[in-house]
Amino acid sequence: MRLEDYFEFLDPDDIRIKGHRIGSDDVIKYYLDGYSPDQILEELPSLNLEKIYATLTYYLQNRRQMDAYMLRLAKWREERYQEWLANPSPLALRLRAIKAQREQELLN
Repeated sequence: MRLEDYFEFLDPDDIRIKGHRIGSDDVIKYYLDGYSPDQILEELPSLNLEKIYATLTYYLQNRRQMDAYMLRLAKWREERYQEWLANPSPLALRLRAIKAQREQELLN
């Protein structure tokens, strides 16, 4: 089996582990945060060690491209978050109002 066979390349900024909704970035982020493969498995129990090691091997063999991928993904997520903060949904506005009301009640 080729290493690439472990992944679904949905688009340049969406690389999933085949058979899962988990992105390769999830495994890589844990790895970069210092988690061992066994610890990653504890956090992502729907995977197995073979898929975790395949993801880490792919990352290490393609580090420059994968680091760029991780950076693009982080920027995209931050942009979506900032958009959400600037344009919250009606539900988010209602929840914020309820929270503010409860905090005010606690202060009184």
